[in-house]
Amino acid sequence: MANEEYTVGIDLGGTNIVAGVVKRNARKQEYEIIARAECKTAIPRPEADVCDSMAEIVKKAVKSAKLTMDDIAYIGIGVPGAVNPETRIVETSPNLFFTNWEVSKMMEERLDKYVKIENDANAAALGEFLAGSAKGCKNAVAVTLGTGVGGGIVIDGKIYSGSNFAGAELGHMVIVKDGVKCGCGRKGCWEAYASATALINQTKAAIRNEKAEFSYMLNAVDGDIEKVNGKTAFDAAKDGDLTGKAVIENYISYLACGIVNVINIFQPDVLCVGGGVSRQGENLLAPVRAIVEQERITKHNDKQTKLVAATLGNDAGIIGAACL
Repeated sequence: MANEEYTVGIDLGGTNIVAGVVKRNARKQEYEIIARAECKTAIPRPEADVCDSMAEIVKKAVKSAKLTMDDIAYIGIGVPGAVNPETRIVETSPNLFFTNWEVSKMMEERLDKYVKIENDANAAALGEFLAGSAKGCKNAVAVTLGTGVGGGIVIDGKIYSGSNFAGAELGHMVIVKDGVKCGCGRKGCWEAYASATALINQTKAAIRNEKAEFSYMLNAVDGDIEKVNGKTAFDAAKDGDLTGKAVIENYISYLACGIVNVINIFQPDVLCVGGGVSRQGENLLAPVRAIVEQERITKHNDKQTKLVAATLGNDAGIIGAACL
């Protein structure tokens, strides 16, 4: 393989699809997104329609990079759900409502390029391992706080996905027995307490339960509780709102609980936190880190897992997919 090549990485999400042309130099360990295109996922709709959209934005991104499809070595796709990289079939994707989806075959028919697939969180973890906050590490874990809680694990430089390719579903470990019902069907999953979706639900519940006549957070969303997002409580807490502070403290306790579990099990060199909520930076990570330092099993050891923000943001999934 030449030292330098062009590949395309697709980050297929429940809300958006993003394709990026990545200029790779594996020898120098350099990975650069030189062009991108995106569209709405617009789920639910048929598998073929989603593939049509992915093919369209791939072509747009390649054209924007002033390349042709002949210049592209291969295409990688990060897909939410249980993905089998060997058969290249998405066995189940609850967020997309697909089962046994032959996405690689369908995309190859549209683009005439070899297509590899991987779980989206695994792809993001690989991206951070190759070019982001875990670069240079031997073992790393990436946690993504989005619609759900995604997990990606890299051990000795390789993605760990378990014997049935459904490993690293960190969001579906139970942290509260018989707790809130999760989308997977279990009760008390970490995802049901630490995802961006969970934070939004917790914020809405706190607003509804406020006894005061004036609600700072409700006022901040113009009186429309459906406008609450993952930033609402953080912004309120920064401004000194007591209800907002309580929401964030509660959310952080749940997030830290799961992170301590992950560190105790895997002992990675780095655990990086990505996804929309991670944009809060040290406002999120500093209090989580304080809890982790008190509760991790290795608190008396000299070497400790570094808890950091993912540095690539949404680019992690693109770079990881492009480097499968």
